[in-house]
Amino acid sequence: MPIYEYRCGSCGSEREHLQKLSDAPIAVCPACGSDTYIKLISAAGFQLKGSGWYATDFKNPAKPKPDKAAAANSETVAAPAAAPAAVKEASPACAAE
Repeated sequence: MPIYEYRCGSCGSEREHLQKLSDAPIAVCPACGSDTYIKLISAAGFQLKGSGWYATDFKNPAKPKPDKAAAANSETVAAPAAAPAAVKEASPACAAE
């Protein structure tokens, strides 16, 4: 059974309640009797680790196709090669001044 957190809007009291999924939310604050007792939304208190069905069955293989990888590598190599050539051309002009 999950544990739910509640907070009272009147007195500010916060408590945890062990409830079934099918149980109705608690509407009355046990501390002050006010009807402003609301269920809070919180993060899950567990983390899946290791190898299991969640890791093996739902993973998306992020392997790029060889054609796209080769094209990406040739573009990245070509771009830096053009930049130093422009710098070399500018260097003699600066030295002449």
